[in-house]
Amino acid sequence: MYIQINNTTTFVPTNFAIANMKIEDLIKSNTELPLAKKTMLNMMFTQNCSLEGFNEILKSFDLSLEQFNVLRILKGQKGNPANMSLIQERMIAKTSNTTRLVDKLLLKELCTREVCPDNRRKIEVSITEKGVKLLAEINPKVEHYENKWVEKLSVDELNTLNTLLEKLRS
Repeated sequence: MYIQINNTTTFVPTNFAIANMKIEDLIKSNTELPLAKKTMLNMMFTQNCSLEGFNEILKSFDLSLEQFNVLRILKGQKGNPANMSLIQERMIAKTSNTTRLVDKLLLKELCTREVCPDNRRKIEVSITEKGVKLLAEINPKVEHYENKWVEKLSVDELNTLNTLLEKLRS
């Protein structure tokens, strides 16, 4: 589905046939799945569906989801540099190669990297003005997508879902 955001047409993947299907139907299982397996498959499938939309939005800006995550971490520093360790610990995908991600952002002039004057072994990374402007352009599209993604759930359902997901991770 294509939607209009700030005079820009953006693709938002929605597959109505998938929207109301049970996970067993989606994976074409002929047997009822054990509840734990069904839950895990539902979470993984839902994650993949949600990521498709994020990736589609970011693709038009030549960014990966991980690069976008790094930019948001750097912007959250409010003008202060971040070291590689701080970026890594705040990443959503902990397995990301932070050095490689920063290198790609450097090539796009979205961040800077400097050796810390107090500790020459420490690298400090900061977002550039170009990076801040890019985030300002992307964020409304991402927020719109996030809101569209959860619009079928009530506030109480969203709070319950977040509580349950946090409980699963604890």
